[in-house]
Amino acid sequence: MARAGVIGLDIGTTRVRAAEVQFHGRGPEAQGTLVRYGEVAIPLGAVRDGEVEDTVSVSMALRQLWTEQKFTSRDVNIGVGNQRVVVRELDLPWLPLPQLKASLPFQVTELLPMSTDDALLDYFPTGEFDAGQGRMVRGMMVAATRDTVRANVLAVEGAGLRPQMVDLNPFALLRAVLRGELRQQTVAIVEIGARITQVAIAVNGIPQFVRMLASGGQNVTDAVAAALSISAQDAEGVKRQVGVGYGVAPELAVAAEAVGETVRPLVEAVRNTFVYYAANHPGAGIDLVLLTGGGSLLPGLGQYLSSASRLPVALGDALAGVSIHKGIVNLPESTATVGGLPIGLAHGVAA
Repeated sequence: MARAGVIGLDIGTTRVRAAEVQFHGRGPEAQGTLVRYGEVAIPLGAVRDGEVEDTVSVSMALRQLWTEQKFTSRDVNIGVGNQRVVVRELDLPWLPLPQLKASLPFQVTELLPMSTDDALLDYFPTGEFDAGQGRMVRGMMVAATRDTVRANVLAVEGAGLRPQMVDLNPFALLRAVLRGELRQQTVAIVEIGARITQVAIAVNGIPQFVRMLASGGQNVTDAVAAALSISAQDAEGVKRQVGVGYGVAPELAVAAEAVGETVRPLVEAVRNTFVYYAANHPGAGIDLVLLTGGGSLLPGLGQYLSSASRLPVALGDALAGVSIHKGIVNLPESTATVGGLPIGLAHGVAA
């Protein structure tokens, strides 16, 4: 029997998106049915670098989203993911997981760029080993500033919603996109949002490495708008027309240069992330790169990243792990690419 619907909520830079999923069973391969999905635009500047700045505007957008889509619950799972979230590999002496998490403030003081009093800490175990002196746990430590989480929670609560879980966005992406055979490989997911690009690498479905980069698709749009002295809305269309690595008409040469100058350092940062991972994980080469997020839809970007990294690159499919309820109509074509975060946040309950 299907479980009650679980709602994942993504508060992005330009839109809020929510997905309601009903699950059949539990575990990483739990089958789900997408029963409701929607998105609503928010004003530019309402969310900056993954943090809510204008609580009122975001709350209004969330109320509109709930009215339009008629979600069956006000309980939501939300995510965090920006450069103020620290994710590090960390080996610790073995303890039962609740005790291990409780010990984090005393174990990670020297690893954080913030006081542990100002941080929300979590630990995601990925394996165990014997270090000779005793049993050890290998895993990933996550630390987010309380202000980062508090601002988003206030916006959610301001819309009359009830946050049930705060998850790390890259973990949610992995749950949504890595299905079936992809869980048997080493896969890097590159989520290109408006202002933040999140890189997550998983081995056999288990996250091993996360990095946040402070650039995204909106930065490309801004560069085109400045180069041509046009609005951001018009620049978005020009950006898609120009793409990366294509020949363009003379009147678009300036726009093509603006796109290239903005995309080049982002692709280089992603490539360097892969190089860093390989250097610190000998023999653990990446099999495949999956692009997600609105910024990944820029024509030619996948080929450019593949050439720079010498790795196969494809678009991730957030709908691969769910069936679509017959009651859903007019599902945006981009949902498979941009819907990974809300769908993956919903999957957090079934995992």
